[in-house]
Amino acid sequence: MTKNIMKLLLIEDDVFFRKFYVEKLKEKGFEIEEADDGEQGLEKTRSFKPDLIILDIIMPKKDGFEVLNTLHADDNLKKIPVLVFSTLGQESDVEKAKKLGAADYVNKSLFDFNDLLAKINILTKNKFQPTTSK
Repeated sequence: MTKNIMKLLLIEDDVFFRKFYVEKLKEKGFEIEEADDGEQGLEKTRSFKPDLIILDIIMPKKDGFEVLNTLHADDNLKKIPVLVFSTLGQESDVEKAKKLGAADYVNKSLFDFNDLLAKINILTKNKFQPTTSK
């Protein structure tokens, strides 16, 4: 039985957070790419075609809101679920991100890997059902 390897893209400018989460997610068996700003994140989204994007909001070049806007405007990319992972925790920021197409929002100030993993599993579970044919 072949197991689908889930592809994640982490768009995060904070080196510590990015390296920590890339390492932890790889340990859990995810294939992961990383980008350190919004522009690079959009390029990698197009080339890597992730199953889920984990997106910071406060970043250079293009912030997370601009990335969400660009993704939402593109018919090929807007179907990719986006989990916003940011220190911005104001209700207005969460609402804005969700209006722009974010599937969910995690406050990274709480810094709990298991919470992040649970959200990833919730957002991708429908996509990775075991196949019955073959």
